[in-house]
Amino acid sequence: MTVDYNTKMVTLLGDPLKQSFAAQMQNCGYEAEGLNMLYFYTEVNNDHLEDVVNGLRYMNFAGFAVTKPNKVAVLDYLDELDPLCKKMGASNTVVKTPEGKLIGYNTDGIGFVRSIEKDADVKVDENVYFCIGSGGAGRAMCSALAYYGAKKIYITDAFEASSKSLVEDINENFAPVAEFVPCGDFSKVADATIVMNASGIGMESHLGENPMPTEYIKADQLYFDACYNPAKTQFLLDAEAKGAEILNGLGMSLYQGAAQIELWTGKEPPIDAMKNKLLEIISE
Repeated sequence: MTVDYNTKMVTLLGDPLKQSFAAQMQNCGYEAEGLNMLYFYTEVNNDHLEDVVNGLRYMNFAGFAVTKPNKVAVLDYLDELDPLCKKMGASNTVVKTPEGKLIGYNTDGIGFVRSIEKDADVKVDENVYFCIGSGGAGRAMCSALAYYGAKKIYITDAFEASSKSLVEDINENFAPVAEFVPCGDFSKVADATIVMNASGIGMESHLGENPMPTEYIKADQLYFDACYNPAKTQFLLDAEAKGAEILNGLGMSLYQGAAQIELWTGKEPPIDAMKNKLLEIISE
């Protein structure tokens, strides 16, 4: 990749960023598409976020990406918000217009919706969902489901204040389709066609753990885990053993990144090249 006077920059604003694969996937996509762009990291938290964002207005940037802990705070420094982003109250993608305006979007939930649509042939508005976890991933997933017409979304979390807050936000800002489920109550899983794990249980220090008892798994359900490293968490392994269809979070990560490229360039992203790069990274 050659960086020259015309290179359009994109940076990810967050802290910490050492665990991120975004730059490798994005730069692979730019190269495959012949785009003169460069994606890199900028570690910054809320304390200096305003200074950095204002600086980006006057530099040769197509836009920037946003991750923890800045997805909510960044809204204060943007000029406009996409309707989904405004309803969610968080942005992970910002586009800089030729006039220098900064417009906020959120592609996290879009990545999830595209993944289940393309990789599992799901029609969002025909299904009932049960989500374990209401943090960043769970909030994005459930908000996008409500935005695109989900019939019903049951939400539970070990931190009940978090799941209650998400249910209230969805019912107020999207549609009255969300219902709070107390922690440890999995009786509503039987009503769901798609069960999602957005809790992080099953990865890193919780490797080998399943956030729900296996007796609630049914073979005619789809089980989705936002994690993709490992490729099959215990949640997915247990569902697969019961004959259920499973899907991990690789597609969610892939399609949210692809949606960012669409927003920054207006071009169709090279999905296959980006997917191969992600698979290469996690196999190392």
